[in-house]
Amino acid sequence: MAVPPIFKLLQASPLGKTITESSWMFPTIETIHVIAIATVIGSIAVVDLRLLGVASKDRPVSALTQEFLPWTWAAFVLAACSGFLLFSSRAADYMAIAAFTTKFVIMALAAVNMLVFHLTTQRSMAKWDLGRPAIGARIAGALSLVLWSAIVICGRKVGFSL
Repeated sequence: MAVPPIFKLLQASPLGKTITESSWMFPTIETIHVIAIATVIGSIAVVDLRLLGVASKDRPVSALTQEFLPWTWAAFVLAACSGFLLFSSRAADYMAIAAFTTKFVIMALAAVNMLVFHLTTQRSMAKWDLGRPAIGARIAGALSLVLWSAIVICGRKVGFSL
C-alpha cells in the first residue's frame, strides 16, 4: 500500500524527528499513552459491566456514568494527544500497518455504538436505572467491551509490528 506523502512529511517534520531522535521522549509518551488508554478502557468497562448487570448492580447506571464519564473523556483526550505524538514519530511506518488502520475503524464503530446508546437507549434510562438494564443497554455494553478489547489487541499488534 502506498503511503500518502502527508504522512511522510509528518514523520520528517521537526516534531517527528525530535521524538524519534530523543532517547527518552518516545518511551515517556508511550507510557502516558498506555496509562491513558488503561484509564479510558477501565472507566468504560465499569459502566459496560453495569449495563450487562454483572457489576455494581446496587448503583444506578446514571450515577456511574456521571462519575466515570469525566474520567473517560479526560483520559481519551490525553490518549489522543499522546497517540498523535507517537504517530508523528513514524507516521508513514504506522500507516503501512493494517492493524493501525483497523484500530481506527474499530474506534469509529465504538463511537457509533456510544452515539446510538446515548441517542436511543439512554433516553429510557429512568425506567431501568436501578434495575436490570434494557436489552439495548446490555447490547451496547457488550459491544463496547468487545470493540475496546479489539482496539487494545490492534494497538498491541501495532507495537510489535515496528
